Amino acid sequence: MSSIMKLKTLQGHLEDLNGFSNPKIQFEQYETPAHLAATALYTIQTQFESIEGCTVLDAGCGPGIWGIGAALLGAGAVTAVDIDDEVLQVFKENVDEMEVTNIDAIQCDFLDSNVCRWEGYFDTVLMNPPFGTKNNAGMDMKFLRMGTVLSSDSVYSLHKSSTRSHIEKKIKDWGMKGAVIAQMKYELPATYRFHKQNSMNIAVDLWRVYHPH
Repeated sequence: MSSIMKLKTLQGHLEDLNGFSNPKIQFEQYETPAHLAATALYTIQTQFESIEGCTVLDAGCGPGIWGIGAALLGAGAVTAVDIDDEVLQVFKENVDEMEVTNIDAIQCDFLDSNVCRWEGYFDTVLMNPPFGTKNNAGMDMKFLRMGTVLSSDSVYSLHKSSTRSHIEKKIKDWGMKGAVIAQMKYELPATYRFHKQNSMNIAVDLWRVYHPH
């Protein structure tokens, strides 16, 4: 494996990225903390070599922390998709700021397979999907399922630790293999008016879901 960027350097770059300018609750838009994203990406590359030289999809990319992080770690090509054209403007600013050239953003509904027709196209799919709370029940599973369709190898996805047994069952139903490769704390800042606390910590699992070869 070639020498990849150090974890601290990667985190420093990700801390410089702009976040959501106008987060939308209907899309459950929350920022992924730079430390969490950097640690996750670093784990994905060092343990599974799933980034460097790979074709990577950042699904529901938001301002682009996963996709840009993957590009910085040497991904062959990164495609980022999001339903929200407003956040893709922020994404573009971040890409320009970081001067990464091998990354493309597309506005589309990731869950609409007619729009995103890339079955088995990507080596690696990265996602921090909506957790499926409020009005989006089951959204996390829909994202994960679509990720398994579009990846030829592995999906790396963040989910609440409380959903672990549910995910284990689903993965089995889909004929996939999977394991939790890291357990982390997701510090969620108060983002919307209904949030009473300044921030809260949520226990999350970083899953690797992959096709049995």
